[in-house]
Amino acid sequence: MPAQRAETAGHGKWRVLAAISAGGVLGALARYGAVVLWPGNVWTVFGVNVVGCALIGVLMVLVSEQGRGHALLRPFLGVGVLGGFTTFSTYAVDVARLLERGDALTAMGYAAGTLAGALGAVWAGVAVTRAVVARAGAAS
Repeated sequence: MPAQRAETAGHGKWRVLAAISAGGVLGALARYGAVVLWPGNVWTVFGVNVVGCALIGVLMVLVSEQGRGHALLRPFLGVGVLGGFTTFSTYAVDVARLLERGDALTAMGYAAGTLAGALGAVWAGVAVTRAVVARAGAAS
């Protein structure tokens, strides 16, 4: 790999960082909007995380496997929008609050359900997208 000149070294990194930052703002605002629409319910964060993980599965097939989109699409949508939309920290706080309230059964169900739901959603997003892409390719 050729050496970069000092004045251009890292230039592309700033574009990636800007794409991630802009996407993160949009994703966090979308999550906030969901919590405003359905307040006071830990299952809202559960839904956000599961939907976000399904969309990550779709995105990874289209961008990584199919090579579709601009070079900044994955950082913008995957890391930024969907990374800002999904949330581990709020999920962890919700589990802690349920435990503090003495609702251990709900806390355990929520913790395990989020893990299973998120992993299942990524798998389903990937599987469905691969099937749709394969069907579209066979039809053309």
